[in-house]
Amino acid sequence: MIESVGQRHGIPADLIKMASCASTEGCGIITGCSKMPDNLNPNRARDHLANERTFLAWLRTGVATIVFGFAVGRFSIALQEFAQFQGKSAPTPGLTAWLGLVAIIAGVLAILAGHMRYHQTREQIERGTFEPARFTIDASALLLAAFGILLAVYLLWIKLYA
Repeated sequence: MIESVGQRHGIPADLIKMASCASTEGCGIITGCSKMPDNLNPNRARDHLANERTFLAWLRTGVATIVFGFAVGRFSIALQEFAQFQGKSAPTPGLTAWLGLVAIIAGVLAILAGHMRYHQTREQIERGTFEPARFTIDASALLLAAFGILLAVYLLWIKLYA
């Protein structure tokens, strides 16, 4: 019965064999299944869990970057308000607010990149054709390095000219 339904819906024969084993022998992660196909990845669950942990790391990084950007932008606005409160001429938030905005956008992009990479890796694990992320890693490293250099130049400029 499982074989005919699976074939009608285009399910691969290996998965049909595994499903029929599960329905007849009570196959599971712990008990194992003697009729499991040899070409299935025995580490499939581990690979998917690792993929999920990696996605959560992307989320943490994105959220931390967003919070950092908000803090930078808000701090410049708070300094402006503090100067006004003291009756002094308040400088405009200037470049600091823009750097905060860039960090917020970078955090959002990190979350979106992690989401895309998670789904791409999930599909590759299922097909058994995993390829390491090349573009995402290179783009992330280059963007963060450029942002770090921009912050360093900005701090140097403040120290020398402000």
